[in-house]
Amino acid sequence: MSQTKTAKVRVTLFFILVGGVLAMVAVVTDHWAVLSPHLEHHNETCEAAHFGLWRICTTRVAVHTKDKSCEHVTPAGEKNCSYFRHFNPGESSEIFEFTTQKEYSISAAAIAIFSLGFIIVGSICASLSFGNKRDYLLRPASMFYAFAGLCLIVSVEVMRQSVKRMIDSEDTVWIEHYYSWSFACACAAFILLFLGGLFLLLFSLPRMPQNPWESCMDAEPEH
Repeated sequence: MSQTKTAKVRVTLFFILVGGVLAMVAVVTDHWAVLSPHLEHHNETCEAAHFGLWRICTTRVAVHTKDKSCEHVTPAGEKNCSYFRHFNPGESSEIFEFTTQKEYSISAAAIAIFSLGFIIVGSICASLSFGNKRDYLLRPASMFYAFAGLCLIVSVEVMRQSVKRMIDSEDTVWIEHYYSWSFACACAAFILLFLGGLFLLLFSLPRMPQNPWESCMDAEPEH
């Protein structure tokens, strides 16, 4: 591989590394979505909630005096966090169980784990490719990174549909929501992993012949 291609590959792998870190942060944190309930005029506090792939946290916060909304109030104070019941039967998470289908949560978490698995396998291939004459390992690594990005965006969409069903449900008190920084990390990780995988595949491919007879002229002479 030429020095120019090697430099491009290393820059691409750096962006992929950033995408992998963002994907890990998104999976292990619980700030994908923030929920707030309907407020009456006399309410001074409200119970805001935020959740991720594994657990939900509720916090009672002060209502914003200007617009009577706790939608964008940063939760402060003691948090009551619990893992979803389908992941840990010993925990209590009635809010999530009654307001959305657990299949959505399980699917989003499982697909995100697949994404992390693809990132790990791709990183192993990429690290082995730096050995002597192992540039070909960059091609499967690029495909694993692209698959990781696709899995992550599917997980994001499943989570988005889960939040939508939760808000639309008649059994829930949550009427307002917005997506938080964990959700943004997952979206950014998708872009870096998917595009990084495609560019890595492009840079690792051998140079195409410039002329129809070039491959024949470059062949080793027969003895």
